[in-house]
Formats: sequence, structure tokens, C-alpha cells
Amino acid sequence: MRLEVLGCHGGDVPNLRLPTFLVNGRVLLEAGAVTAALPLEKQADLQHVLISHAHLDHIVGLAFLVDNIQSAARSRSVTTASLAPIIKDLRTYCFNNRLWPDFTALPSAEAPVLRLETLVEGEPTEFGDLSVIPVPVNHAVPATGFVVSDGTSGFVFSGDTGPTKQLWRVARHVPAVRAVVVETAFPNRLESLARASGHLTPKLLEHEIEKMPDGPIWIYHIKPAYYEETADQLSHLDGRVEILQQDHTYTF
Repeated sequence: MRLEVLGCHGGDVPNLRLPTFLVNGRVLLEAGAVTAALPLEKQADLQHVLISHAHLDHIVGLAFLVDNIQSAARSRSVTTASLAPIIKDLRTYCFNNRLWPDFTALPSAEAPVLRLETLVEGEPTEFGDLSVIPVPVNHAVPATGFVVSDGTSGFVFSGDTGPTKQLWRVARHVPAVRAVVVETAFPNRLESLARASGHLTPKLLEHEIEKMPDGPIWIYHIKPAYYEETADQLSHLDGRVEILQQDHTYTF
């Protein structure tokens, strides 16, 4: 399995991109910076997008992705998938003909550039060669993590979350899981803010590690303003903990 890190940061500043990952070259996981990271021809190759929740840092690139594909006048669509509350948020607050055009009806309702697919909590769904299990997590808005597998290898992705249990429980029962991708947004001194907004700190992450499956623990979503402080605190945790690097590809 290949995980390309197109963006992995918890804020948008020059040279640091928002969360966006490409799995096995075809399935996009989050879409914060897809149009900033991929040229038009590679954007057109995307078939499926998995979205953990509807906050802008995870979906803003999706809005421009479907606009780019439609503008290229290609007769194809992108399927964006998540749990029902997240799909509802995308319909209600983004693709609503106010904030952004309703691309689920453009260029026509019969052949839209954007299709929204509702996943079933805890049930695997096939996307190409991948099996994806969505599991709700604890965030400020409806949100899900994903357990992703190709049958021989896989990983668990936390999305944005505070302390949680069900995601790790499900992941431990998927034999193919080889790694954990988990957020850590704030340093320890901002634990109150992290808890209120549904995020982790290194201290909170330390308590999560004992619940996780074996394998490397890859960190994403550090807020740029606190990057050095948070990274230093992470360096004192379990030796499996490593911060993801933008523009790197991880094979496992």
C-alpha cells in the first residue's frame, strides 16, 4: 500500500498544505489541498474521495477539484463518501448554490461531476482495490475515522478527534492494519482548547497509544503556530511516534 502525503498540516501557510492524502494513487483521503498539490491531469484521474468531516481545512480543495474537472469538460464524476451526517453537512453548507455551486446537479442532475455516497458506520465499502470501514470519532462536528485495507496491508486514519475508543477497537480487529495516522493539533499547555475543540495533544495522544494496534504511529494536523513546541513534546513519546512529512510517500 502507498500513502502519498500531499498535505498534513493543521493550518494553511506558505509551503505547508492542509490535510490531503492519496492512497494507492487513486483514492483521495481528505481534500484540503488537493488542487494545490496535484496538476490538472492528475486531478482528473481521481475517482473517489473520502472525507472525515466537513470543516474547511478538510474539504476546501474538494470544491475546487470538482470545479476544475467540470471546467475541463470531461464526462466523468468524482464520488465523495462519508457517513450520513457528514454528507448532509456537505450538501447543506458547501454544495448549496450559495457558498458554492451544487455540483451534484452540474452539468446536469443525470450526469453530475460530483456524486455523494453515504457509508454505513462500521461496514466495509469497496473503493477500487481498497476496503474502507468508517468509524465515528469525537470532534466538534460529526466526524469519522477510517480503517483502510487492500487485503494484505492497511492503516487506520483518525481524522480529527479527541480521545476516542471505537476506532481503535475496530482497527485492532483488522489483521491487515500496519500503521496508524493520527492527529495531534496542539501542545500540552493548550489541553483545554484541544478538549473543547475535539483534538489531541501529545499528552492526550500518549493515553491513546495503548488502545491502538501495533505499528508505526504517524502524526498529522499539527497547528503551524505550535509546530516546534508540539514536535518536541511528541519526540518524548513512544518510539513508534513519527511526524508525517509533506510530499513523502510511505509504502507498507
